[in-house]
Amino acid sequence: MLPVPEEAEVVSLGEGFTPLLPVRLYGACVLCKLEFLAPSGSFKDRGTSVLVSMVRAMGTDEVVEDSSGNAAASLAAYCARAGIRARIFVPAHASAAKLAQIAVYGATVVPVDGPRENSALAAQEAARDAYYASHNYNPLFLEGTKTFAYEVWEQLGGSVPDNVVLPVGNGSLLVGAYRGFGDLKAAGLVERLPRLLAVQAEACAPFYDAYRRGLEEPQPVTPHETVAEGICIAQPTRGRQVLSAIRNTGGAVVAVDDAEIRSARAVLARAGLYVEPTSATAAAALVKLNKMINAEEVTVVALTGHGLKSV
Repeated sequence: MLPVPEEAEVVSLGEGFTPLLPVRLYGACVLCKLEFLAPSGSFKDRGTSVLVSMVRAMGTDEVVEDSSGNAAASLAAYCARAGIRARIFVPAHASAAKLAQIAVYGATVVPVDGPRENSALAAQEAARDAYYASHNYNPLFLEGTKTFAYEVWEQLGGSVPDNVVLPVGNGSLLVGAYRGFGDLKAAGLVERLPRLLAVQAEACAPFYDAYRRGLEEPQPVTPHETVAEGICIAQPTRGRQVLSAIRNTGGAVVAVDDAEIRSARAVLARAGLYVEPTSATAAAALVKLNKMINAEEVTVVALTGHGLKSV
């Protein structure tokens, strides 16, 4: 199901098959997909395993990437496993815990002043001399995130949920899930796709704005500070794809503020689930989605990043 040559040596740290745990949140029983239990602490390991496996199969010995944290930590971990050098361009204001995690794997960390987009431009310049292992642009990354959908289908005994709630920044998990559920439908294994419900932080919500206005592609916004730093993306790279996937599944986009995010993080913690604020946006959205989600429907909530990344 994945585009890695049969003879290639797969670069793996044991990613995948994260638990699907029943949790009662805000009076409703949902299934939390514990992506924060991945080897590097986020769902990004799904895409990184496929990407780095292909990079090694191609004989590449150095990669560059730009990321605010989780994708960079994941890439640094898998490159360490593969023996590939990694240079990571990060916003200078990124979480200290995430920067420390990137560095401990042996990657070279290059802080870049200014907005998130500046680190992307710096990485693209560096990519003149090294492979650009971008989780935002590289199609191989999406091939890995499709496995989220395959696993949910398998864990539900060969069926799909009614709803999937996910935090969205650039949209690699949502687009990957859409393609993965689409693969299952094309193979005749399921008859329908679940509704994809995207969640953004109010402080930086280009998808929410575009969805509300009926646009096919989000317009750049002016980002404001938010505790959900992992999805604070003012100009998403997969804008048209994300909105198309949401509309094609009858989904929606909602936005939550920082107070709601902090509250949801505490609610999850009281249930024994320690996630970073970015992940808590998905739980916070359940309050606003209560009119759209029927209590008897099967709803999966993606908890994408570990709380230890934002202590």
